[in-house]
Amino acid sequence: MYPLGFLPFFYSLVPDQGAVAAALVIPALVLTLWLYAIATRSSSDHADDAPVHLPGSSLSHILPFFHQRFDFINQGFQLAGQAIYQFSLLRTPVIVLSGESARRDFFQAKDLDLNAGFKFLSGAIPMMPGVTSNLEARRIALIHKRLASAQTTDRLARLLPQILEDSRRTMDTWGFSGTLDPFERISETTMRCLAFTELADDPVKVQRLKELYDTLDTATTPTTVLLPWLPGPTAVRRLLATKRIYDIISTALEERTRSGMARDDTPQMLIDAGDERLIIIGFVMGLLVAGARSTGTTASWLITFLSGHPEWKAKAAEEVRRLIAEHAASHMFTSTEKRHAAAEAQEHRSSLSQLSSTLSAIPLSAWDTQTPTLDALIRETLRVAEPHVAMRQYVPRSSSADEKGDVGPLYLGGKAVPPGAYVMYPFSDVHLSSEIYQDPWRWDPGRKELNLKAPYAYVGMGAGSTVCLGKRLATLELKLITALFVLGYDELRAVDSKGAPLAELPRPNWNDILTCKPPAGSCYVRFGRTAADASPSGGVPSS
Repeated sequence: MYPLGFLPFFYSLVPDQGAVAAALVIPALVLTLWLYAIATRSSSDHADDAPVHLPGSSLSHILPFFHQRFDFINQGFQLAGQAIYQFSLLRTPVIVLSGESARRDFFQAKDLDLNAGFKFLSGAIPMMPGVTSNLEARRIALIHKRLASAQTTDRLARLLPQILEDSRRTMDTWGFSGTLDPFERISETTMRCLAFTELADDPVKVQRLKELYDTLDTATTPTTVLLPWLPGPTAVRRLLATKRIYDIISTALEERTRSGMARDDTPQMLIDAGDERLIIIGFVMGLLVAGARSTGTTASWLITFLSGHPEWKAKAAEEVRRLIAEHAASHMFTSTEKRHAAAEAQEHRSSLSQLSSTLSAIPLSAWDTQTPTLDALIRETLRVAEPHVAMRQYVPRSSSADEKGDVGPLYLGGKAVPPGAYVMYPFSDVHLSSEIYQDPWRWDPGRKELNLKAPYAYVGMGAGSTVCLGKRLATLELKLITALFVLGYDELRAVDSKGAPLAELPRPNWNDILTCKPPAGSCYVRFGRTAADASPSGGVPSS
């Protein structure tokens, strides 16, 4: 039975209109009284070492926190007049940190629970008790272990040509030249890396899952996050989308198990290890959305930045050509193949297939260790266009209690965090700091930090004990997609909705906490291949 909470109960009342009215009116009345009590309650006295409270009622913080989070956080520092402050979401205290000492304490603290914090403050993943939420510690540890196993050298080496082929298929659908919205049509390969091969090979199901995950995004509201038990249209949409995602992945697992046919993919690894059915489904459901949002956002912005900085596109192309020359020379086109590729290009058919094959011949070790330019591109893009806010809950371990068994506060940046409180550290505090990065909004992969001694001056994929568990896989995906772009397209230019070159690239919108997209229609990428560029070596003479 699907754990859908109030939904079966609600449907059972539908034939009786009076019962439906009561089911909606009575909870609404109770909620109104409860919210009134919260909004009018007086603030209690706090110790001198407690963070200062933001002015205003907790209700006034909800909408700006969810819809204008970047502005809300920064305005909070101004209103509080201090580097650390707190506010409330209904009755839940949330403490916001900034500054060197708080950042160091935050990333080194052992009693801050990442899973609890993300679940409460984000709400943007499909929540199913026992599947993707409310998991026991041992199950969470098992999922982390499996994710690490999915990124072993052998596994990634086998995935490498598949990632390139998935990206190549997507790019081939664009044609020889044209204009695209980089925030809608950039290749996404997370499905291949983490889900069932049967799903990744089915474009209809891939598109359907994308639509369902998009529904989760639009149906994630302050109400569904703070009051998940409250019935409402968005809650129903969210629950139904979650159930349909569950059904697609569950069906794929059942068909795989029933057929007895093993496939070389991540779910098969979990099946072979004897993992529980719900663990396998939850692994795919949760990590698909997490990987798609973070990797997809970074890829979209990376291509956008390259379209406005041809000098860095040229540097990246030069680096990839060097890799080809050193590791894949035997896969480069012969003169005859070049002529054939040029003919295909004139018929508006790209030669990305040959380029994908050539890049596949470069060993994983080279992608890992011999791409300083690609590394710099990714690092700078994460710094400027990843609107992340680290979220944790202070959940003391038993060792944190004193001799009497009492649990004291956790001190971060000199301020006391009580047990159970939520803590947030916005990456903008360091990544957009003019004290560490000169002209911080400027995208410059060649930059150097002004203050090299600042603790955790870069936290692009996490820091301390909470580095992104999928870092190696995400980095490989970004490098491969970028390599295809810089060698596959001679023209790559940022334009406006009318096709005119943009004088200035749009600034990432950090208030868009999921994708950081600029205003709709403000930026497009004009691309084009030429006959000369049909060679996968991008102009490097073949042997």
